Amino acid sequence: MAPSVVDYSLYLVTDSTPAILGDKDLVAVVKAAVEGGATIVQYRDKNSDTAELVQVAKQLHQVTKPAGIPLLINDRVDVALAAGVEGVHVGQDDLDLKTARNLLGPDAIIGVTANNLEEALEAARDGADYLGIGTVYATPTKENTKSIIGTAGVQQILNELDAQGHSDVKTVAIGGINAGNARRIMYQCASPQKQLDGVAVVSAIMASDDPNQAAHNLQDLISRPPPFASSASKQQLSRDDLIAKVPSIIARMASKKPLCHNMTNLVVQNFAANVALAIGSSPIMSNNGLEAGDLAALGGSLVVNMGTTTPEIRSNHLKALEAYNAVGGPVLLDPVGAGATQQRREGVKALMAGAYFDVIKGNEGEIRTVAGAQGVKQHGVDSGASQLNLEDRIRLVKGMAAREWNIVLMTGSTDVISDGERTLNISNGHKYLGEITGSGCTLGTTIASVMAVEREDKLLAAVAGILMYEIAAERAGVREDVRGPGTFVPAFIDELYQIRQESVSGDGKWIEAAKVEIA
Repeated sequence: MAPSVVDYSLYLVTDSTPAILGDKDLVAVVKAAVEGGATIVQYRDKNSDTAELVQVAKQLHQVTKPAGIPLLINDRVDVALAAGVEGVHVGQDDLDLKTARNLLGPDAIIGVTANNLEEALEAARDGADYLGIGTVYATPTKENTKSIIGTAGVQQILNELDAQGHSDVKTVAIGGINAGNARRIMYQCASPQKQLDGVAVVSAIMASDDPNQAAHNLQDLISRPPPFASSASKQQLSRDDLIAKVPSIIARMASKKPLCHNMTNLVVQNFAANVALAIGSSPIMSNNGLEAGDLAALGGSLVVNMGTTTPEIRSNHLKALEAYNAVGGPVLLDPVGAGATQQRREGVKALMAGAYFDVIKGNEGEIRTVAGAQGVKQHGVDSGASQLNLEDRIRLVKGMAAREWNIVLMTGSTDVISDGERTLNISNGHKYLGEITGSGCTLGTTIASVMAVEREDKLLAAVAGILMYEIAAERAGVREDVRGPGTFVPAFIDELYQIRQESVSGDGKWIEAAKVEIA
């Protein structure tokens, strides 16, 4: 008899192969994991014969049943019946759900693997107790994964389950989940209507030298929101109320001089450092991921800029992102030239799978690539000709921000920025910004610097950075000493500094030049 209420929060899937289990005893590992916090166990063994499967299942049940934890058997209804366990888990190529239900009865727990939306809805309609949704990320424990769906794919399935009246079906995400990403997956997969009920792990516990501690750590992680989760409500502000807050935020940044760690491309490091100094932050330009732990502890922010991309730099990016995510340090991704080459497209996927970004900033081509559009053509780092009208850009940015639970900024003649609920259009800036190297990269530095001090409302922080940057460009562009891009750059840095000084002195008149609309 299955428990009346099942806790799916930490779902352990066993693996008996030497590559994962090593020389450890399977039953001892499961016992330690249950004591550490595993809440449901699936016995999966594709190689042993039936008699051995039944014998091991009975031994495992002697561990799980006294703890009040369900034991499920992967695929084998006959083994589940012989061992007297609480249910089974069936894949898309295994025995169908309806037949399994007829054999096991109405009280058995039956879960189904769902690799896509169609499979999830069919299983829900057929009466599955829970769905194992994935594969979220690539994993060494399954060779024949049909597709990697990421957190966005999981979220889409959760949305549709709720929309079609299946919100009562329990869900766990599976595939590549470990202590480094479990909290982020729980956070980013959730839709406003339906959240995950748990995560399923294999190697994270089965391959651990201390499965008790591994399970305890995972249970602790998924029971709390990640450090980067915003605690502020997305308060709807009028256009005037919003921009009125900007000068004081800039003044606060200048007074605190937050660290802004730039992992940026080689072309703009000097320019980005000068911009950071002008606006009042403290820049460090380091592509060494091994330094990130110490730097993240200083309370600043991180810019990850893909302008110079190599496998080694990507590895350093991921090390740094892990460090900043662990302490909730604000992180901005600038996917420079994301659609230009296969290497850059793969880099985007690796970074998106490996970390949470508070802000993703890019031109139209870059944002479309990050969002998952196919066939985006970019010549170098330029956006290329626009493919979307303003309404389509707003829809894309808002949808992507809601999907990723973050801020998305698409730059252009009119910038579009959204946190998934609040969306703004900003039309400031100057044509010379498009004629100099690194203007987009240094906008990222500016936004990240502001986010380091304004962490409660990240959209407001990003808007403050954009307006400071683009109004400074407008002021520089009309100066008498500016005759073109060459004379624009030093004038631009001067105007950034002037806006900082005006804000610190309490003079916020500069914000009157803001061209902001609520979308």
